[in-house]
Amino acid sequence: MHARHDLTTRADAIRGPLPALGIWLLCAALLAAGCAPPPNGGADGTGSLPKRDTAGAGGPQEWDEALSGGAPGRGSRSADSPADSLRMDFLPGREAFLDTLQERTFRFFWERSDPRTGLMPDRWPTRSFMSVSATGFALTAYPIGVEHGWITRNQAEERVVTTLRFFRDAPQDSSASGAAGFHGFYYHFLDAETGLRFRDVELSTVDTALLLAGALFCQSFFDQQTPGETELRALVDTLYARADWTWAQVRPPTIGHGWDPEAGHLPYDWRGYNEAMITYLVALSSPTHPMQGDAWSAWLAGYRWGEFQGQAHLGFAPMFGHQYTHCWVDFRGIQDEYMRGRGIDYFENTRRAVIAQRSYAIANPAGWRDYGPLTWGLSACDGPVEQELVIDERTRQFHTYWARGASFTEVQDDGTIAPTAAGASVPFAPELAIPALMHMRATYGERLFSTYGFLDAFNPTFRAAVPVQHGVVDPELGWFDTDYLGIDQGAILIMVENHRTGLVWKTMRKSKHMVRGLRAAGFTGGWLDSIEVRR
Repeated sequence: MHARHDLTTRADAIRGPLPALGIWLLCAALLAAGCAPPPNGGADGTGSLPKRDTAGAGGPQEWDEALSGGAPGRGSRSADSPADSLRMDFLPGREAFLDTLQERTFRFFWERSDPRTGLMPDRWPTRSFMSVSATGFALTAYPIGVEHGWITRNQAEERVVTTLRFFRDAPQDSSASGAAGFHGFYYHFLDAETGLRFRDVELSTVDTALLLAGALFCQSFFDQQTPGETELRALVDTLYARADWTWAQVRPPTIGHGWDPEAGHLPYDWRGYNEAMITYLVALSSPTHPMQGDAWSAWLAGYRWGEFQGQAHLGFAPMFGHQYTHCWVDFRGIQDEYMRGRGIDYFENTRRAVIAQRSYAIANPAGWRDYGPLTWGLSACDGPVEQELVIDERTRQFHTYWARGASFTEVQDDGTIAPTAAGASVPFAPELAIPALMHMRATYGERLFSTYGFLDAFNPTFRAAVPVQHGVVDPELGWFDTDYLGIDQGAILIMVENHRTGLVWKTMRKSKHMVRGLRAAGFTGGWLDSIEVRR
C-alpha cells in the first residue's frame, strides 16, 4: 500500500468561492430550529446531490470556541478533556454534517465504480487505473447505502455480485500482461479497460486482503435465502478459498508483500504494526490455505512501543496504519497476547495515536500554516510537488503522494493535511475529529469539500506560483487537491458509520472467517468470547 504508481495527469478545475461566515451561521441556526434540508440532499426530488449542502457546516469561529472555551486563537484544552465531549454535543448541525459527509462519500463509490465489472478507480476525476483495495472499500460501502436508504438492497446485491463475478472469472496465471492475478491474489492496480494487470505493478497480498475483507462483510450482510444473495455468498467462498496464503509465505512464518512475473516474490515481508494486520487475520482463517507456523507471533515481533506527545502507544506514523483493520474489526474489549501485556486494546491504542497527532499539530514544531486543534491529520495522501522551495523565508521540502505521519518512530510532514486522517478517526475520538472535519469544511469551502465530500488533501503553507502535479494553488489559502482517492474515501465512510451505528463491526461479528482469524491470532475477551462459530 505504501508504494503507489499514480498517473500524473493533472485536473485543472477549481472548486468555487468560499462562503461567507454569515451564511454558515444562518444555516446552523435554521438546523437548530428544525429546518433541515430534504433527505435526498437536493430540492428537485431526484436524489442528486447539489454542489454544496450548506446545512450542518457551522462556522470556523464556532468550532474554535467549542474546543478552546473562548475566542479562537486563545489556546485549547487537553486533547482528552471530558469538557470537549460535552461541548461537542452542542455543536450546531453536527448530525446534518455527518449525514451530508456520508452520503456524498457513498455516492463516490456508487457513481464512480464501473457497472460492467464493479471495479473502483484509484482516483477521480483524474483518469486512473482500477484499484483492488479501493474495490474492497466499495464493496463495504454498498450495504451502508442500503441501510441509509440511498440505494435498495437489490441494487446493492446486483453491484456486489457483478464485482465478485468479475474477480471469479478474471484470468489467473503467471503471464506478465494477460492476467488479473495469480494464486488467488490480485494485482495492486488493474487496467480500466481490460481488467488485467496495469503496466508492471505487483501482485499484492495486502490489497487482496482488503478486497476480501469487503467481500466477507457483504457475505455476512446479505444473509437472505434468495437466489441472488445465495449466489453472492457462494462467490465470496470461492474467492476466499482460492487465495493461497501458504504460497505467499515465501519466508515463513511471515507473509510477503507480493510477487511479480518479472522477478518473482518481492524481498519484503509484512511484520510489525501497520495496515497489514487485516492481511494476517484474513489469512489465518483460510479454509483451504491457512498460514503455516506461528505467524502472529512473528507479526508481533516487529512491534515498537513508545511515547509521542504524551501518549504511550504502538508506533506507526501515518494514521491509515492505525485505521484500516478497524474498518472491519471491532477491537473494543478484545485483546491478543501483546495487548493483554499492555493492559489496553487496539481501539485504545489508535485513540492515543489520534490524540498524539492532534497534539503534534497544536505544537506545530515546523511552523506550518493553519496547523492547530481543528486543522490536523497526517496520512498517506496526495501532495503538490516533489520539490524544495523557499516559503515564508524557510526552505521547505514538499512531496507528491507520500506516507505522511508523525510518531516517535518518525515524522514525515510537509504541511499537507489529509482529511481522511481525522475522518477515519471519528470512532476513536469523536470529540476531536468531528469538530476538526466541520471546521475544515467551513474554513476552506468547496476547495476542500465538494461533490463527493472531502477532496484528498490540502496544504495551507504551499502558496507558490509553480506547476503542481495534482490540484490547484490558491494564492491566499494554499494548495488543494482536485482528486478523490478511493482508499481514503472508504475509510471515512466506514468509520463514520461504525461510530454512528456500528453497522460494519456488528455485521463482521457474524463472519465465521473473521472470528476464526481473531481466535487463531490469540484474541480473547469481550464480544468475541460470546460468539459461536458455525461450521
